[in-house]
Parts: sequence; structure tokens; C-alpha cells
Amino acid sequence: MANSRFEYVKQYERMDRLLPETYIVIRIDGKGFHKFTKKHEFEKPNDLRCLSLMNAAAKVVMSEFTDIVLAYGDSDEYSFIWSKSTELYERRESKLVSHVCSLFTSAFVFNWTRYFDIPLLSLPSFDGRAVLYPSIFVLRDYLNWRQADCHINNLYNTTFWALIQKGGLTNTKAEEYLKGTVSSQKHEILFSQFHINYNNELEIYKKGSIWVRELEENESAPSKHQKYSTKQKRKMGLRLLHVSIIDNEFWNTRPYLSILLN
Repeated sequence: MANSRFEYVKQYERMDRLLPETYIVIRIDGKGFHKFTKKHEFEKPNDLRCLSLMNAAAKVVMSEFTDIVLAYGDSDEYSFIWSKSTELYERRESKLVSHVCSLFTSAFVFNWTRYFDIPLLSLPSFDGRAVLYPSIFVLRDYLNWRQADCHINNLYNTTFWALIQKGGLTNTKAEEYLKGTVSSQKHEILFSQFHINYNNELEIYKKGSIWVRELEENESAPSKHQKYSTKQKRKMGLRLLHVSIIDNEFWNTRPYLSILLN
């Protein structure tokens, strides 16, 4: 901006630099997606087309920002996990959140026709927030929480919609039927009444989706005192998984993630 007598207005800008040496998680959530899914007649309890579209949009974000190490998505939300050493946009919250949210939304719209054979009838929108976590332990618990939430919600929704679509109940009656039930009871309802073995449901429904940066074959990770360059990060492959992130196996088989995250 050129110097002028009007430049004093810059003093009213709020500095929103995020705390250094913390793990940044930017989570986006669909805004008003209940109406959006109804208008586009999404399949219940899960619409694989939309989940695939969400994953495609997340990949665009991961490809754009090399400081995002992994991302976790379920339903109409996605969480992007940044390296704690990132200095992109000087760690300004408004810049990071707005760029991720706008890029994800535009990628969602741009790729719509790849997954849906109906036109986009209304504009999808997503809100975003940044949350800071002080340690890898707390960060992993955040991811554990999101995946556990995915399982709980999907088991409920699978049972709820089976009662409606196969059992002939109304929404209200199905809610009343499931009120107070625990996980084992929902499994029993699905199996005994509808011959559905929940364990055979698609992993993407039960565990959500994980985008992770992967080392190329035969490539060794640097020592814990070294860092990956931006060029090295761009060369890494992006792999989509539907596995347990709660189990240690995910982390133990990818020790290089701790280097990327730091």
C-alpha cells in the first residue's frame, strides 16, 4: 500500500498471530448441510458420492499447503493438521482459516459433477476454526475423539435409518426406539431385525477418511534433528486411508510423521 494520509486506518487491524510451537488444527464444517443434503436427495445413512467429493476437496487443500501433514474427515467435516513449526502467513489465524475454508469450498463446487449426476441446486458453504494443541499427545487425542465420534454417530445413523427404511417406523418412532440404547443393543437390532452385520459396513463409514503424506518407496526418513524441505514434502505421495487412527499401529508404521509434525 502506498504511503498516504489515509494509511493510519491500518492501526485498527487486529493482529491474530497464533501461538508459536503449537499444533494448529483447522477444522471446517458444512454450514446448513441438513437442508443441503435434503435438497440434493442424499442417500441415508451415508452418501458415498458426497464422502468421495469431500475427500477430493481435502486432497486439493493438502496439495496446496505442504505444511499440512495429515487430515481427517467424516460426514461434512474435515480437520487439517499443520506442522507446529509452520510460519505460513506468519501464523495469522484469519489468513490460514479463510484460505483453507475458501479453497475447500471452491474445490467442492468445482468437482461436484465428477461425483453427482444432478446439477448443484444450492450453494454449499463451510465454516472454519483454528484450534491449538500443546503436544502430540493432546493432538492424537483430538484425532481419537473425532474418529470415535464418527463411529458412534455412524452406528446410531445406520440403526436409525434401518428402522425407517426397512422397519417402516417414522423418524419420531425411530428416535424413541433408540433412546437409551447402548452400542451392543444397536448391533443386535441391526442383526436380529434386518440381518445387517455392522462389522461388514464400509470402513469409510465406520472410521472416516485420513489423508496422509507418505514417503516414496525406498526413501528413508531424516533424523529427528533434520527437517523436510518444501520440495521434499511436495514429492511425497498423498495416500487416502480408512483405518483406525486410535490404534498405535498407524503411528508406529509412520515414524516420519513426528518429524513432519514438528
